[in-house]
Amino acid sequence: MKAVVLAGGRGTRLAPYTYVLPKPLMPIGEMPILEVLLRQMKRAGVDDVILTVGHLAALLRAYFGDGKNLDLCISYSYEDKPLGTAGPIALVPGLNETFLVTNGDVLTTLDLNELLAFHKRSGGIATIAAHRRQVRIDLGVIQWDGDSRISGYIEKPTYDYTVSMGIYVFEPAVLDFIPRGERLDFPDLILKLIAAGQKVCGYTFDGYWMDLGRPDDYAQANQDFAAMQAQFLPED
Repeated sequence: MKAVVLAGGRGTRLAPYTYVLPKPLMPIGEMPILEVLLRQMKRAGVDDVILTVGHLAALLRAYFGDGKNLDLCISYSYEDKPLGTAGPIALVPGLNETFLVTNGDVLTTLDLNELLAFHKRSGGIATIAAHRRQVRIDLGVIQWDGDSRISGYIEKPTYDYTVSMGIYVFEPAVLDFIPRGERLDFPDLILKLIAAGQKVCGYTFDGYWMDLGRPDDYAQANQDFAAMQAQFLPED
C-alpha cells in the first residue's frame, strides 16, 4: 500500500527550530517524529512511501534515503513552488489504488489498520481521521446582537470541536479534483468533493493525538512519548 507524507512545509509556528531543521525531523525521544509515523505505517501494511518535499528537502533525503533501513521504499516528490496542503498530491505518480495521506508531524496512537478498515466499509471517496477537542477561553466572551448592544456574556466558556488529525484515506478518484501545479488546501478539496456529491466520511478517534505545531505542543509531545512509547511503537 502507498502513503503520501506531506513534508514540504516551513513549520513557521515552530520557528526558530525550523529555520534549520524541517519539522518532520524534529526529534521525539531518540528519533524524528516522521520516523515514528513511518514505523506505524509499516506495521499497518504500508510498504511504499512518497515524501512531498520543499523546505530543506535535502536534509529529509539525507536522513531517510530510500527507506531501506525501515524496510520501506521511500521516494520524493518535489514542489518547485508552495502548493498548499493538498496540491502536492497531484504531482505524485502511481496513485491508482486506495492510498493514505498524512502530515509529517503527527504523534498519535491511532491504529491505521482500523482507519483503513473503516474506510473500506464506508465506501466513501475520502475518510478524514478526526479528534474531539475542547478549547477553553480564559476570558469573558461577549455576544453581540449585530449592533452595539450586548446580548450575552459568558464567563470562561469551553467549546467542543471535532478537528482533522491530518490523516486521510483517499480513493484515486480524488485526484480528479486536485488541479496539477495549482495551490489547493485540504479544506477546499473536501468542500469540492462534497459539492460534487461525493461521499466524504469521518473516523472519530478518542485516543492520543498531538499536532506538533507549537513549541508548547512539541514539549508536551516529548514528555508523552517518553511515558507512552510502548503505545506509540508496540513492536519496540
